[in-house]
Amino acid sequence: MNQAMNLGAGQKPASSLLDQARSWLTGERLEAICVVITFIAMMAGLLTGQNWFYAIAYAAGGAFGLQAGLRSLRELKIDVDLLMILAALGAAVIGAPFEGAMLLFLFSLSNVLQAYAIGRTRNAIKALMKLRPEQALVKRDGGTVTLPIEQIVLDDHMIIRPGERVALDGIVTEGESSMDQSSLTGESMPVPKRAGSIVFAGTINQRGGLEVRVTKLAQESTITKLIKLVEEAQSEKAPTERFLDKFEQYYALGVIGFTLLLILVPTLLLGESFQTAFYRAMTVMVVASPCALVISTPASILSAIGNGARKGILYKGGAHLEKTADIKVVAFDKTGTLTVGKPSVTDVTIIPLFADQRHYKDSAPLVTDTGNPVAHQENVLLTLAAAVEAKSEHPLAQAIVNTAMSRGLSLPQVNNFQATTGKGVRGMVQFMGGLDVCVGSPRYFAELNPVGMDAAMREVERLQDDGKTSVIVARMRPPPLAADGAPSPVRTGEGAAVVLGVIAIADVIRDDAPRVIRELKALGVQRVIMLTGDNERVAKAIAKQVGVDDFYADLLPEDKVRMIKDNAKFGPVAMVGDGVNDAPALATAWVGMAMGAAGTDVALETADVVLMSDDLKNIPYAIALSRQARKVVIQNIVFACAVIAVLVVGALGFKLLLPLGVVGHEGSTVLVCLNGLRLLAYKRKK
Repeated sequence: MNQAMNLGAGQKPASSLLDQARSWLTGERLEAICVVITFIAMMAGLLTGQNWFYAIAYAAGGAFGLQAGLRSLRELKIDVDLLMILAALGAAVIGAPFEGAMLLFLFSLSNVLQAYAIGRTRNAIKALMKLRPEQALVKRDGGTVTLPIEQIVLDDHMIIRPGERVALDGIVTEGESSMDQSSLTGESMPVPKRAGSIVFAGTINQRGGLEVRVTKLAQESTITKLIKLVEEAQSEKAPTERFLDKFEQYYALGVIGFTLLLILVPTLLLGESFQTAFYRAMTVMVVASPCALVISTPASILSAIGNGARKGILYKGGAHLEKTADIKVVAFDKTGTLTVGKPSVTDVTIIPLFADQRHYKDSAPLVTDTGNPVAHQENVLLTLAAAVEAKSEHPLAQAIVNTAMSRGLSLPQVNNFQATTGKGVRGMVQFMGGLDVCVGSPRYFAELNPVGMDAAMREVERLQDDGKTSVIVARMRPPPLAADGAPSPVRTGEGAAVVLGVIAIADVIRDDAPRVIRELKALGVQRVIMLTGDNERVAKAIAKQVGVDDFYADLLPEDKVRMIKDNAKFGPVAMVGDGVNDAPALATAWVGMAMGAAGTDVALETADVVLMSDDLKNIPYAIALSRQARKVVIQNIVFACAVIAVLVVGALGFKLLLPLGVVGHEGSTVLVCLNGLRLLAYKRKK
């Protein structure tokens, strides 16, 4: 009969159960089981006096240590695993098998706890892997089909329903919703998404259906790169850890040599009994082993990296985590870092038209009802300016149009549009019977000399002092009629145009920028500077608003590199930028921090610390976390060295018992591991 027919309902083939057992019985679980077996056999041997129980305890408790020790010997290295095995065998030789079994039990237990602690820091990777769906709903051949993400190609259109995770990076083509990006960038609030917005794999659609065009394949998505970054960061050792690894080799050789001297000198030269000298030597070997010292750094570094990853702060290795703690100077790129990065309208000023009313009957005030509120007059001015600027592609023009749209203003049709490069635009706006409107810089109106220009220039100069770029809005005076009733050409000179108002545009600073700079100063950062390619007037105004110590304007990318090097005389410099045009400066700085780097390939490649969201508060948190990690590492090293010193003195001068030495040694190892694990729960005090 077929084997499957012999299986009852709910039963599985033996091979399937065996495969499941193998997958469950990982190295860490098997070592934990061996620890339990060691403890039971050790206690059974103590209660019964049967040596074969101790043999079981030695086999279970020493298996993993022996494997690690032999691997080290094949590489011509000596580590703490080998020292523990030798000490346990030595205890058995002098007739103290219980002490040897206890040593192996506590040593194995500490290894399991260390693996657990380090495993906790690696959970970020496992959690990230689960964020990305394995399949997505895709438009194909006039319908929709669910496909594995490996079969989805570029420019495919995915359908993202409410509550679903995005499978691949893409751009929204239809729909409006908001995305929970906390798993990727650490942002606590959902981010609005509409046509043209970028969405990332692994983020959650909150409400509303979206159609998304795929821009990156599975292996190229931001979350895949993020996972790779965290894996690489956790495998890269910090300088302190690398030093301790090298130190361990020489230290272990020294311990073995010192142990041999403790055996030979008292027995051969001082006439002490072999058993007494050997017992003391084994005790010294145990307590002098650098287990706690070796684990003190990786447990702390990995915990700090895991903590940062949960908040969207990626240290690209322990070395960069340690370097971040040394920062004394922070250099900010202005655009997109201290500022929002998009120009927007900040001021709308109406210029009084009394002169126009007194001299020109055909150029009455734009708003004739003086009882209308100022806001209404501003909206009318914005409507005229935006209508003309809508046909321009200049960033300042787009800022005016976006502001008008955000106020819900309807833009009238424009005819006869004209653009003068670098100066301004003009068009006939179908509004209030038709208005010939000009929008441009003061240079645009130099030949026209419009009525109200003096008042407009005073306002422009005031706004420039605040670091804002201004455009003047004016209406052309209708041409006078010729004798035959036909319009005459518009002449230049006074009265050819009438100024209606001034609109100021600026890249506004982030609301939290001044507070973040104060927080950096409170952390002990000695100098905060701003680097920008903008002109000095604008840079000075922004610098004053945010509170930096100094600023450098009119900089090209190579100039920013020079400024980083110049400021290094004040201490290690961190460069904070967007990772695109700031790549040379990021690479030059002591620590390069790329901000708002989700989806920015250059930032992920260039920076040492990647801030996935554009939240400025992550910068002081990253520095504070790295300093706390360094503090914990120092605590662990000092504690481990102190325990070794006290136990060695106790073993040499006060006849410390081997069981007490074992408990003290392994207990210190567990304590430094748990102390490092505290960094997973670190929260910066405000």
